[in-house]
Amino acid sequence: MKYLYLLILVLFLCSCASQGQIWQDAKKQLGLEEDGYTEAEAGEGIKQALIKGITKGVSEVSQLDGYFKNPEIKIPFPPEAQKVESTLRDIGMDKQVDKVILTLNRAAEDAAVEAKDIFIDAIRQLTFQDAIAIVTGEKNAATEYLRNSTSQQLSQRFEPIIENSLEKVDATKYWGDAVGAYNKIPFVKRVNPDLEAYVTQKAIDGLFVMVAREEQAIRENPVERTSEILRKVFGG
Repeated sequence: MKYLYLLILVLFLCSCASQGQIWQDAKKQLGLEEDGYTEAEAGEGIKQALIKGITKGVSEVSQLDGYFKNPEIKIPFPPEAQKVESTLRDIGMDKQVDKVILTLNRAAEDAAVEAKDIFIDAIRQLTFQDAIAIVTGEKNAATEYLRNSTSQQLSQRFEPIIENSLEKVDATKYWGDAVGAYNKIPFVKRVNPDLEAYVTQKAIDGLFVMVAREEQAIRENPVERTSEILRKVFGG
């Protein structure tokens, strides 16, 4: 990786020249003509890494129990409804509460597959500068790039899908039953959080957790670099 840090410094210092000329000059100064990688390879390596990570991450979370049995991303009751959960469990309604939690996660699993195309569209728009910033950045630089460039689109795409998924897996019904039972308890403060918005955000958060895990694996584990370009770029 030391070559990359030197290279990025040269790129910034030579900002008056064209991007292509900067790249060629930098390679000559650093002796990378034979063993280094080209500008196109750098960009392609980053794109391959991102596509590999998001494909695996999305595949994992969109399977049955992808959210529900993963403690890192499992979706609980909404924070403002934690009192609902604890109160209903206190009065022996564990089964109803467990159904709510299960179906919230089933809805997220059902919708998650839609994320892949959104992520890949963002990856295809990566510039050379984006690629270099990702390679030389923090361990989650690629994930943060995707978060910044796709979060709004993911939310817009996910909301109707989550709404349909909640209905399909009966989450809306179980949620309505649980909240209705709670609101009938004397003297409690009634609650009615926006379930669709909550599950949408938690589903998206879970996706980025998995993408970050795959990015870290590619950076740290040579076995995960499954193509020549990935080995070239991330092998430094």
